[in-house]
Amino acid sequence: MQVQINDKTLELAEGDITELDTDAIVNAANSSLILGAGVAGAIRAKGGPSIQRECDEIGGCPVGGAVITGGGNLKARHVIHAVGPRKGEGDEEEKLRNATLSSLKVADDNGLQSIGFPAISTGVFGFPIERCAEIMLSGAIDYLQGETGLARVVFCLYGEEAYGVFEGVLEKCHNC
Repeated sequence: MQVQINDKTLELAEGDITELDTDAIVNAANSSLILGAGVAGAIRAKGGPSIQRECDEIGGCPVGGAVITGGGNLKARHVIHAVGPRKGEGDEEEKLRNATLSSLKVADDNGLQSIGFPAISTGVFGFPIERCAEIMLSGAIDYLQGETGLARVVFCLYGEEAYGVFEGVLEKCHNC
């Protein structure tokens, strides 16, 4: 599914984010920037050890923030590590919105034209996927309505169920 926002494309895709052909993909990171399981583990496995080395040099990132590294062996030239909230830590919705917007800003600041997002915080961090879709999609739409060099934002969802949730939310969000 694709929608146009100004002259920009917001797109939903189902599949493996490590296979996405964008300038950057977003890692659903922890604040220590240790590439463990889930999206981070897939990025580590396909991207190689250089990504973790760069994360180690950066040292960490606060919840709601984002930092950039190279993409190692991935199709994407960069990985933007966005630290989403854990369910129950407090102020999770604002933190997730900030992680989304921080990622988009890091992409812009680095002259990137395309970025791919997973459903941040919905794995081991336990954030509800429908609320994640509402927050991340509305944040991306708001961002694309402003001044940005980004031409394409992709939400790459793992599995039909996650894709369906994002699709339903995007249909409602975009028509608002």
